[in-house]
Amino acid sequence: MIQEKTFAFNPFQTNTYLLWDETKEAIVIDPSFSDNSEYQIFIEFIKSQNLQLKAAYNTHCHFDHCFGAVFLQEHMQMPYAAHKDGILFTQNAAKQASVYGLNIDHIEAPSIFIDEGDTISFGNSVLEILNTPGHADGSLCFVSKSDKFVISGDVLFRESIGRTDLPTGNLDMLLASIHEKLFALPGDYIVYPGHGPQSTIAHEQAHNPFLHFGEVH
Repeated sequence: MIQEKTFAFNPFQTNTYLLWDETKEAIVIDPSFSDNSEYQIFIEFIKSQNLQLKAAYNTHCHFDHCFGAVFLQEHMQMPYAAHKDGILFTQNAAKQASVYGLNIDHIEAPSIFIDEGDTISFGNSVLEILNTPGHADGSLCFVSKSDKFVISGDVLFRESIGRTDLPTGNLDMLLASIHEKLFALPGDYIVYPGHGPQSTIAHEQAHNPFLHFGEVH
């Protein structure tokens, strides 16, 4: 059984997900700790649970989701995996961050590439990968069929959806990703988003206002 710990890091309160199972092998999804104090919070929790961090993965490569990659590389020599289209965003991270008044010298680029059809394995657990563009090229979601959850990145939030006004954003593609990929999952699946509280597929199908505009009741 997969256990999950959520950390909200950096000025954007980006959700970092630490997953592990009974073997104590762990992975991190969207390592977003942006300074050493946040990194230490993350590492101290790993130590407190006697976990072995095996790998890092990203739902997409917007800078607020990638802050922590440089810490993992520097302190643990651990690269991270993401879709190949994410490299564009790491190359332009400093420019993106400056819009928000942030100074970033470097965002580590992914060196391992993953896509739909690949799987993520740790301990006795497996996650499947869905390609879900619309918020950004290279957006991925990670699904556990055994534990009934999806890590949705910035594709789907509780009663909201990802923004599409950033480079490579596309509303039609985003809606297609949600309706065709995420809403194909059973309703009792938990949704762990890139920001904010968790939800379920059924709740979003029934209550997400961004997915029902234009409907007449």
